[in-house]
Amino acid sequence: MSLDNTPEQSQLGRASAYADHYDAGLLFPIPRATQRDAMGIASDKLPFFGADLWTAFELSWLNARGKPQLAIAHFTIPCETPNIIESKSFKLYLNSFNSTVFADAQAVRERLRTDLAEAVWRGSDRTAGIGVKLLAPDVFDQEPVHELDGLDLDRLDIECTQYQPAPELLSADLSQPPVTEALTSRLLKSNCLVTGQPDWGSVQIRYNGPPIDQAGLLAYIVSFRNHNEFHEPCAERIFTDIWQRCQPTQLAVYARYTRRGGLDINPFRTSWPQALPANIRMARQ
Repeated sequence: MSLDNTPEQSQLGRASAYADHYDAGLLFPIPRATQRDAMGIASDKLPFFGADLWTAFELSWLNARGKPQLAIAHFTIPCETPNIIESKSFKLYLNSFNSTVFADAQAVRERLRTDLAEAVWRGSDRTAGIGVKLLAPDVFDQEPVHELDGLDLDRLDIECTQYQPAPELLSADLSQPPVTEALTSRLLKSNCLVTGQPDWGSVQIRYNGPPIDQAGLLAYIVSFRNHNEFHEPCAERIFTDIWQRCQPTQLAVYARYTRRGGLDINPFRTSWPQALPANIRMARQ
């Protein structure tokens, strides 16, 4: 069973009335397969593991006495789900909690988990849960603010001339012994597939294998600058291009995008099973 939702049918780029009473129907799932097919990624045989890590900084509801409650929410959506959630619809959905009464934070968490799991697995004969964690205001100051760990590629003084994804810029010295390293850049930028609005991000690339040419890798990251694509397939494109062009034995790509409208989306893709990265807030958010 397939889902026919396309980005053009979503609320992106349209004037929207903000519902302030709970409405799960606001969620708009978009199939991952369309963009994966274009990259040659088979949805039934993914070359990676991972998840999309969302953070919602604007979540509120009413308690039984009508007093507003607040929380920060972390969502973990497995990369094998057939759908992503279009971000504006996610914001509209979260806003629909604003004037709705819930018994407690646990009731809010269960409602979020049920609705989002249904949306991301919609149209599939499989089903599974997603991760939802709510943080109360008394622990807000425990949320870490931290840049991605690794060697900073942005230190390199390179000439950049390509602003659409250019995998031919990637290379590795296959004659050299394998290395294990983490490389980072704050220069990842792409544009929303529908509205063309800029999406700013940082990226961490951890790998084991022949040493990757760092100047070429940085130029490749910069080459996304005028590219129109959602966050999740951007990360998968980076993973796939490095995997094919540089031939590492292990590879992990973690993209952390700055939040817009109270939401950030942070895809993580890895060639080997491992713990997901900790949720962090980038210093420049």
